[in-house]
Amino acid sequence: MRWWGWGDPDHPPALPAHAIDLLRDEVGIADHPRLPVELEHVRLPPPVLGRAALRGLTEAVGPARIHTDHQVRVVHAAGKSYPDLVRQRVGAPESAPDAVVFPESHDQVAALLAVCARLRVAVVPFGGGTTVVGGVAPLRGRHPTVISLDLRHLRGLVDVDRESLLVRVAAGTRGPALEAALAAHGLTLGHFPQSFEYVTIGGCAATRSAGQASNGYGRIDELVRGLRLAAPSGVLDVTAHPASAAGPDLGQLIIGSEGTLGVITELTLGVRPRPAQTHYEATFFETFEQGAQAMRLLAQERRAPDIARLSDEEETRLTLAMAGDGGLKGRVGRGYIRARGYSGGCLGIFGWEGAEDDVRQRSGDSIALLRRAGGLPLGGSPGRAWAVGRFAAGYIRDDMLSLGVMVDTIETAGRWSGLLALRDLITAALRQSLGDRGTQPLVMCHISHLYESGASLYFTVIARQQEGQEIDQWYAAKAAATDAIIAGGGTLTHHHGVGRDHAAWLAQEIGMPGLELLRAAKSRLDPGGVMNPGKLVG
Repeated sequence: MRWWGWGDPDHPPALPAHAIDLLRDEVGIADHPRLPVELEHVRLPPPVLGRAALRGLTEAVGPARIHTDHQVRVVHAAGKSYPDLVRQRVGAPESAPDAVVFPESHDQVAALLAVCARLRVAVVPFGGGTTVVGGVAPLRGRHPTVISLDLRHLRGLVDVDRESLLVRVAAGTRGPALEAALAAHGLTLGHFPQSFEYVTIGGCAATRSAGQASNGYGRIDELVRGLRLAAPSGVLDVTAHPASAAGPDLGQLIIGSEGTLGVITELTLGVRPRPAQTHYEATFFETFEQGAQAMRLLAQERRAPDIARLSDEEETRLTLAMAGDGGLKGRVGRGYIRARGYSGGCLGIFGWEGAEDDVRQRSGDSIALLRRAGGLPLGGSPGRAWAVGRFAAGYIRDDMLSLGVMVDTIETAGRWSGLLALRDLITAALRQSLGDRGTQPLVMCHISHLYESGASLYFTVIARQQEGQEIDQWYAAKAAATDAIIAGGGTLTHHHGVGRDHAAWLAQEIGMPGLELLRAAKSRLDPGGVMNPGKLVG
């Protein structure tokens, strides 16, 4: 992966010329390209790795698994949040690990954590490094040394129970590798976050992620049936029973703990037979309110597709404009829509997966409901076009940063009864915060995860960067939006996690007793406080 951005270093530019012209007209771009510095020009502090720490780490994993070279430290200096990339691109990461360690087994992880607890070495677990909330920032806290613990060598299927539809997987297994291994058994997990190409399954569990097909397959917290955690104080095994009433579910305490309690080394996952068919349909609505009402009916009448996305008016306009006549815009057929009396409107993308008869039945039921709710059917082509580019957003962000354009995402979830008001509140907060700085933004929103009681809201905000004040500009917008989320009754995060960026607001959602409960669990599993300092519980 690019150390200064997203994905394959050889990936071609993702923004066509007409999209760059649109950005120039609507928000403004830099006079000259703002390209990342060369790797050798990235400024890092010298590693702080004393003899005792080096000797202890070496005893735990062997000398070949400990790296302190410049490139590996740069790669592990940050995740993929907007402030992470702003700093990486100019060669000034906020911090860097003193060493990066690559264990090969659960036993090595457990031995390593015992050493780090004894020698006061902070440990930052690192899977795919795709966090957008500061979750892998190598903060040392009060500890003299901090290491990044990279799990890439803990990978592969450990066991397949085909009859029970359960598999055991090493936590460092990446999304594509897991799906390929499951396909050999005719199975799928069905967990496809936007970062799918690079995430590890352990990282998904640690951050409580939600895949794009979560309406059908479930979020990661529903798919994890058991797990193994190596903590500084010992090993916690959660067995994959079909169901249990043996006290609170300890697995759910670990899922979403973001490496602050220990390191997830293995997971037992519920899987399904690989779908024989995937079918997409697009639908157009006159207003976001009309489309949201249709989404509510889909969820509450139990006709929700596996994939369901509704873009608001601004996201629809910009998505189609940036795609151009040869892309999604052409597939949607704006002339056809205008001929039917729509001057603006909102685009919905829907997808179903499964056996052929099942897909035919479910898609027919969903489409009939969407039509009754006022939707204009557009056929399958726009949905297939969306599927082709479903993992491309990171590359587009890199191109925008090179143009001097700020682009970030903010997500939440709220009840149906207050969802539209929540969306308006967050949109207004972003527009005011960035507009007050002379950088009037474009604010887009879509719904992408449906529940009987409510839905997610996913915002994309685009504005011209304030040169020299990029981080202050971002933080002001982030704080304003997060305050609006709390005030509007939304959740602090629906699927990005807490990390460092949201930690200051966590008590407002779960209360001080809840925060103290998390800290008590941390003090029992990680009494020295070495695990991922500064994240989740602050």
